[in-house]
Amino acid sequence: MAAPVLSYEKLGLIQGSGWLFRDLDIHIGARDRLALIGRNGAGKTTLLKLIAGQIDSDEGRRTIQPGTRVVMLEQEPRMAGCVTLMDYVLSGDDAPAQHEAEAIADQLGIDLTREAATASGGERRRAAIARALAMDPDVLLLDEPTNHLDIHAIEWLEDWLTRYRGAFVVISHDRTFLTRLTKQTLWLDRGSMRRAEVGFGGFEAWTDQVYAEEQRAAEKLDARLKLEEHWLQRGVTGRRRRNQGRLTKLLEMRAERAAMTGPQGAANLTTAADDSKTKVVIDAKGASKAYGANENRRTIIRDLTLRITRKDRIGIVGKNGAGKSTLLKLLTGEIEPDSGTVTRARTIDPVIIDQQRSRMQPDKTVREVVADGGEWIDVLGTRKHIHGYLKEFLFAPEMVEAKVGTLSGGERSRLLLAREFARPSNLMVLDEPTNDLDLETLDLLQEVIADYDGTVLIVSHDRDFLDRTVTMTIGLDGSGTVDMVVGGYADWEAKRKVRTEAKKVAAKAAPVAETPKARTKLSYKDQRDYDLLPKRIEELDAAIAKDEAALADPELYAKNPKKFDALMAAIAKARDEKDAAELRWLELAEMAEGLG
Repeated sequence: MAAPVLSYEKLGLIQGSGWLFRDLDIHIGARDRLALIGRNGAGKTTLLKLIAGQIDSDEGRRTIQPGTRVVMLEQEPRMAGCVTLMDYVLSGDDAPAQHEAEAIADQLGIDLTREAATASGGERRRAAIARALAMDPDVLLLDEPTNHLDIHAIEWLEDWLTRYRGAFVVISHDRTFLTRLTKQTLWLDRGSMRRAEVGFGGFEAWTDQVYAEEQRAAEKLDARLKLEEHWLQRGVTGRRRRNQGRLTKLLEMRAERAAMTGPQGAANLTTAADDSKTKVVIDAKGASKAYGANENRRTIIRDLTLRITRKDRIGIVGKNGAGKSTLLKLLTGEIEPDSGTVTRARTIDPVIIDQQRSRMQPDKTVREVVADGGEWIDVLGTRKHIHGYLKEFLFAPEMVEAKVGTLSGGERSRLLLAREFARPSNLMVLDEPTNDLDLETLDLLQEVIADYDGTVLIVSHDRDFLDRTVTMTIGLDGSGTVDMVVGGYADWEAKRKVRTEAKKVAAKAAPVAETPKARTKLSYKDQRDYDLLPKRIEELDAAIAKDEAALADPELYAKNPKKFDALMAAIAKARDEKDAAELRWLELAEMAEGLG
């Protein structure tokens, strides 16, 4: 194997009164695509800064090949003293060439002349990405690169990284992003580091195997109590299995939603006179909203007809500026439509969880935030001890007295969720809830949403999270069009692709002299594909899962690299075939629907 371009041997760092981690060995190859996984507070960001050489370790030796350029994209770009975003991009001795930065910024859709002080989180993130990529790095360190980005920008970044010829290490809560891009995994767990020559797609199977081996070893040593100290880690595995059952329930809910949803997204229900006896929560009819005046007037929402019922889980997606926040405000009553109506149940009692985690006072303790300083808290009518309740949100008992200001971004997010989900409500509004959360907390959030007895509205750029939680996806394109599809993001994206392809075919079709006889059914080949493709898709899913499980063996690459390469190739081929099969089946389904 080729020598690594960057290594850290026997790395150790003291934090507070003890070691954050110790005896870590990290080796980064010239084309590695590494996912760095670990709980909030495990030290992932700190580890990236050590690899980048931004901070010094207490133990260990860092080795880097001469001429290797390491660039880190931080979570929070440091723009103090910069008047414009361009000032930030071109700051420092290692600043990129201006024309390179402008070219990337143009593709990302960011105006670098924007004032840094008033730039949004998404604009600051795009400027930071333009700077990092324009610096032509050999090793790229990415700390939550998808935070504050819309789906269009995330897909652009995925495409860039797919073509990138250097190495990268990425921390991200975005499962889809990690699965599509990574080929190796670094797992920072309880102060130690494990590496697997498998991307994030095989991570869960690998960790389950590691925990199972730990449990067997503990049983042999009669050390069950030792495992009790790691209730957080074991709870994640159990939670993941429970979430599999919840995914099955979610599919059933989607089927119910599809049965009562017409072509335009309006539910086929009649509203009772007393909304306390009906399941209807929000009922929009022909609602439109525009901003601006005269020639600058822009329609954000046009002719929205939608009925939302109790226990619906609605996902909202679209580019930044497409109108996602406007739609939320219309649905919740913060603003009213220019035309049409939006009727809300009189009994509606919403809780809104937005991106303003900074509103929690940093000098308050966790106990004060959640239980007003007490020992007990009322959670939806049930009295719970604060230790037991916070344990559900992955907080160890000793953290109850911790100050908010000492918590990581992910821990503050968990604390906000713990506080808000304890409040009585029947409508939960989540605005980008996955920012700053680690993967374990995302599993927890999925569980809480699945068990919530009310209605949920979610604005998110996290595609996998939407696929696992929502019964309907609403897409906005900024032109006023509101596109609704029963299912998650993958269902919405597949439908969008089918429509795009249909438009291309229609545009290319040559005019004909006579009108052909209208078709009343699918052709023999089309009908056969329509009938057989679902089974083939299931077979491909099973094959992919089987090969990913085999890849989860941490010793496979060392023992049998040919088999490892063959499995990787087989998985890639199966995924391509599955994507093609799904697209073909969706095209046929639309044809069948059109034929009646």
